[in-house]
Amino acid sequence: MNSPILTGPVADISELGMRHRMAILATCCLSLFIVGIDTSGVNVALPAIGSGLGASASQLQWVIDAYTLVLASLLMLGGSLGDRLGRKRVFQVGLTVFGLASILCSLAVSPEMLIGARMVQAVGGAMLNPVAMSIITNTFTEPKERARAIGMWGTAIGVSMALGPLVGGALVDGIGWEAIFWLNVPVCLTAIVATAILIPESKAPHPRRPDPAGQLLILVFLATLTYGIIEGRSLGWTSGPVTGAFALSAVALIAFLLVESRRREPLLDLRFFRSVPFDSAVIGAILAFSAMGGFLFLNTLYLQQARGLSPLQAGLMTLPMAVANAVFSPLSGRLVGDRGARLPMVGAGIMVLIAGAMLTQTDLGTSMFYLGVAYLFLGIGLGLVNAPITNAAVSGMPRTQAGVASAIASTSRQVGISLGVAVFGAVAFAGIDGPVGNGLATASHPAWVLMALCGAGIVVVGYVSTGRWATATAERTRERITASAQP
Repeated sequence: MNSPILTGPVADISELGMRHRMAILATCCLSLFIVGIDTSGVNVALPAIGSGLGASASQLQWVIDAYTLVLASLLMLGGSLGDRLGRKRVFQVGLTVFGLASILCSLAVSPEMLIGARMVQAVGGAMLNPVAMSIITNTFTEPKERARAIGMWGTAIGVSMALGPLVGGALVDGIGWEAIFWLNVPVCLTAIVATAILIPESKAPHPRRPDPAGQLLILVFLATLTYGIIEGRSLGWTSGPVTGAFALSAVALIAFLLVESRRREPLLDLRFFRSVPFDSAVIGAILAFSAMGGFLFLNTLYLQQARGLSPLQAGLMTLPMAVANAVFSPLSGRLVGDRGARLPMVGAGIMVLIAGAMLTQTDLGTSMFYLGVAYLFLGIGLGLVNAPITNAAVSGMPRTQAGVASAIASTSRQVGISLGVAVFGAVAFAGIDGPVGNGLATASHPAWVLMALCGAGIVVVGYVSTGRWATATAERTRERITASAQP
């Protein structure tokens, strides 16, 4: 059967044929693939960026966190813009900005220029993830079908993040660190063309109003918190700038909660957090991606600067993680659709815990086989965790607010990466006196303990969020939000 021709400004894309819908899913996954591979690929290039641009250890942290912070701050705005202005339109603008900013990144001649270009790149990325997820959830409306589609989306997340170090290592070794950003340009062009051909325009019937105050406050909160964590080691934890940053972060958070609680259509609807499964999506995402962000940042420094591996060799070492992630991401989607979120969520936590515990035993003489096994366990955990997180975030919410709900889940992932890079890096660097490579193997042990604790937390969240009581809270939350939206 041929798919209907949809020309209205708010087309019902759920009426499209299966082949057309799968093509839409593939296009959305392509956008996430470049964002993920860029995020993790940059990690393996950090030593080369450091030597090429003369970047300090804290500047290398900012190369990662400047991107993830801006992305986390703007994802909810990106989702609401897609619901308001048209998801296809915002998606294409995001691809354009991301591609152009990638060119700027490749042309950077100083750490400051690269960090600034990464922030612009994040503005484009913020228009991709939540809008693409909103398109998917409005395309696949049957629960099991949607869970499988989200599983494929999770596969794109997992594979891109896991392949990033491998692809990045090959590009850095063969061409230079700039090539990591060149890769994004043809992919963005392909996705722009595919979007124009395949995806009909759609909007939310009743999108939220803009919330500039909430947007500014969440940006200030995340930026000042991360600044304090990253700069605390070099400036001193009791120094004026660091204590001031933490104080401003606390004030911004309190102000954000007060402002959002009094708005009729807030940037972040605090009623979402009455749903225990939704809470589990947020907490689980922060824990899992803190572990992943901290691992990718410290591991590439350990392999290259402490163990002397080339960028390509360091990338190849992560291959077990990439393979495990690719295999278990779609399996997780099927498990969520057939048996619910508990099994993949708890299994993910156990795998992350084991990986963290194994890494606490590493030193300069640790065998590559041992490291590969630890990376394998981490890859399994990261592969299992994405589908239950995303499904929990959107399954209990009205379809009309899918963009905002999925944006919060994506925001939680980016917040987790930012905190992982900042906290894991601060903990590890606190035990190093001199160049980063000196003593990093031993100094990283407390960070790997944190990874194991993240895994334990995911296990707890998986159990608590999947019982009858938790499901009932999700249903009550959906009914309240739907009822309040009625004219």
